[in-house]
Amino acid sequence: MAGNKPHVLAVGVPGLGHLKPLMSLCRQIAKQGIKVTFVNPQTIHDKIVAAAKLSPEEEGSMVLTSIPDGLKPDDDPNDPFVLFETLPRTMPETLPDLIEKINSSNPNEKISCVIADLSFGWVLDIVEMMGVEPVGFTPLSIASFSMILHIPKLVQQGNLDANGTLKKIDLVSLSYDIPAWRKDELPWRIPNDLKSQKIIFECLKSYQAANKTKWVLWNSCYELEPAASDLHPNFFPVGPLHLRETDTDKWNSNSINFYAEDASCLSWLDAKPAGSVLYISFGSLATYSQQQLDELALGLELSGRAFLWVVRVDLANGSRAVYPDGFLERVREFGRVVEWAPQTRVLSHPAIGCFMSHGGWNSTLEGVSRGVPYLCWPYFAEQTHNESYICDKWKAGLRINCDENGMRSRDEIKKKIDLIFSDDKFKKNVSKVKEICAKSINEGGSSYDNLKALIDHIRKCGK
Repeated sequence: MAGNKPHVLAVGVPGLGHLKPLMSLCRQIAKQGIKVTFVNPQTIHDKIVAAAKLSPEEEGSMVLTSIPDGLKPDDDPNDPFVLFETLPRTMPETLPDLIEKINSSNPNEKISCVIADLSFGWVLDIVEMMGVEPVGFTPLSIASFSMILHIPKLVQQGNLDANGTLKKIDLVSLSYDIPAWRKDELPWRIPNDLKSQKIIFECLKSYQAANKTKWVLWNSCYELEPAASDLHPNFFPVGPLHLRETDTDKWNSNSINFYAEDASCLSWLDAKPAGSVLYISFGSLATYSQQQLDELALGLELSGRAFLWVVRVDLANGSRAVYPDGFLERVREFGRVVEWAPQTRVLSHPAIGCFMSHGGWNSTLEGVSRGVPYLCWPYFAEQTHNESYICDKWKAGLRINCDENGMRSRDEIKKKIDLIFSDDKFKKNVSKVKEICAKSINEGGSSYDNLKALIDHIRKCGK
């Protein structure tokens, strides 16, 4: 039996691109006075708490907690994919134990609903057997989600092998109004890493739990992806979730990081003219060769454009990047390099005129919803398809193309920087997308109504 008061347990997967939007959703639920417990594996929990420099618990409706991560002594805790192997083995036991512990500690606030990232869709089967309402969540675009749900049909047709490699056909099209997927654009593709690709491909099969769940939530909005949304009329877009956040909310999505933010870049931006700065960030997972980073640095220098560049400590294939001789000295008048930035605040700053990004769905939404044009540099997974949305569907940005050696050259980088800042059409087009996103989350918008329906349903689960 559910308790007298509704209590939501949120189960994310170990990646910032997944955790941030789920945390945004949970904040909105907690703001309605509904208790939310957000659970992470211990390794991820420790990173988040350390980066945020906050207590893991908050007075009120939001609590962060952890479960064992199942790592063995020889497992690398910094490998972004190792937890995708360990958690499916350990969570079927540790998660029910956590729920029982929570329920016994406060019988009037038993877990009545579990919201789980569909990358771990098997969690929904576990909690349903415990008599708890299951709700699925995905941080991906609706189009990428649809492609993942199409996996069984592609396998049945013999068009996908066990590694998730496309056979026989060169394109997959789900709708005339959705950009098609090429072989190198599949949502689970990881270039030059077949082992990790297979891990993620197997993990994504758990998305089929969406077909058995009454409530499936997307971090997108109907108006942004109408053709993809129409493929799933019974699911609920509730995004862009980050637009509902305020910087004063403790444990908002901005506080969920694996790295400490360098907020000093905001005062640096204050001194720059409106729309003059290029912001460069490739998220928390992408890594590049030192040669490619040299080309990027020299391309930025050649452009002469003011830039703010996020260079993680592991950006150079897991190591600290080395800059071309004299680079930092030569660009010090117009360039700023930080290890991690408060991205949503940066993208909201009037000085930002363009976002060069890997194009993960979170970064895509964070940029276009603030009216910032894009320079697209996809790394893996669904990011190339997001690039198709940005460049072909919305016409809000440009691709930075690779040469015959797979390198994005300094000349190509400079060329695209010059083009994006010199043509007003990109700003005009992305402003239309910004308006669509804003309308969706405001009263009367589709995402607003869907979130309200979810909260009403959660309240009923607690009775």
